[in-house]
Amino acid sequence: MILQKKRPLLLAAVLVLLSSAIVCGQSKPVQKIIITDVHIFNGKDGKLQVANILIENNIIRRISASPLPADKSAYTNVINGKGKYVIPGLIDAHAHTMMESIPLNRALSSDIGYVTLVAAHAAHQQLLRGFTTVRDLGGATFSLKKAIDEGIISGPRIYPSGAIISQTGGHGDFGLPTDVPRSAGKLSYLEQQGMVMIADGVNQVLLRVREQLRNGATQIKLTAGGGVSSNYDPLDVTQYTEEEIKAAVSAAENWGTYVTVHAYTPKAIQLAIRAGVKCIDHGQLADDATARLMAEKKIWWSLQPFLDDEDAIPFPAGSENREKQLEMTNGTDQAYKLAKKYQIKTAWGTDCLFDPTLAVKQGKQLAKLTRWYTPLEILTMATSSNAELLALSGPRNPYKAGKLGVIQEGAYADLIIVDGNPIENIQLIADPEKYFQVIIKNGIIYKNTLND
Repeated sequence: MILQKKRPLLLAAVLVLLSSAIVCGQSKPVQKIIITDVHIFNGKDGKLQVANILIENNIIRRISASPLPADKSAYTNVINGKGKYVIPGLIDAHAHTMMESIPLNRALSSDIGYVTLVAAHAAHQQLLRGFTTVRDLGGATFSLKKAIDEGIISGPRIYPSGAIISQTGGHGDFGLPTDVPRSAGKLSYLEQQGMVMIADGVNQVLLRVREQLRNGATQIKLTAGGGVSSNYDPLDVTQYTEEEIKAAVSAAENWGTYVTVHAYTPKAIQLAIRAGVKCIDHGQLADDATARLMAEKKIWWSLQPFLDDEDAIPFPAGSENREKQLEMTNGTDQAYKLAKKYQIKTAWGTDCLFDPTLAVKQGKQLAKLTRWYTPLEILTMATSSNAELLALSGPRNPYKAGKLGVIQEGAYADLIIVDGNPIENIQLIADPEKYFQVIIKNGIIYKNTLND
């Protein structure tokens, strides 16, 4: 009797649960953003278009000179652009998100959990500087990337290389002087955490490259020559044999992607090109013959505006690191001149390491390119050109649903509303806190001061 009386209540409860399940099973309502009255730099040319933009979820769906009908639903956000300027989200083609904002001694001595938390904060700050995508060329960024993609934390899209792969005594060897001879099979703490990997010989190189690909690397990073911040390798040293680099290239190509190398000197660059790499990072000491070879082989040149100025890493005066730094920065002007002379496909990146005060100057480092390029050329390099380099990862590209580095229909909704015309005044990007009024990445608004 009691059960019979309760049966209608039970039935009602079941119906409520079923209706809830049906609602939960429905697709989410489309989130829309309409941006009105803006001058659009599309990432490719200087023909600014005065138009309105419709974003649906994370994709730019329409760009129209005519007004776009505003959906009055709760899922539409209308931003009055007030005649401001819109540019694509910026791309840094040489980042080290795990290491950019932590001093070297703390990076070497801290728990990986602490290092990751510092990196998570750094990623958020990168996004607020307008950098919606980075190519990370060394560090344990796989978990960081996953957390960003899942919306757990905010930050740029990351194209991760995983651990920097280096020979013993190479640019990625940050071990103690007492770490040799090395015990067979023994990994340093940095290796255990996936920040760097020391690999000597073809078999070890193959193993370490395949491990990074297994973990989700979009491209592979090897050190092919001496470095400034590393302590065991003079700048003129060539690292890895051609056979070792060929092994890395072969493993990467089997996965449909490519190898880039850290290299400064003609010998290191030419050896890497013979081995089949697709990109040279740095190359400040390249000569005319090497630049001509890069052009002939259609090699990407990822250059950084390293100068001996107020933004240079402050190595102690008279130290070997300081001497290497001076030698390298003295070649920067010539490198850019060669890149322009031979019309080499040129990318831009910061390569900021171990210096939180330099990390905040990311936009300033881009604006420095006025020494060699026009503002239009600079903006194009940091958007559509850098996106073209990212696309070399082919099927390993984790962001295939839309285009990056451009503002066009079907592209990812990564864009910045700037208070001023950066094609006329590129210095606006050096002060993003003041001049970047709206920052949108993947269709999500992370900053909007237009209504302030």
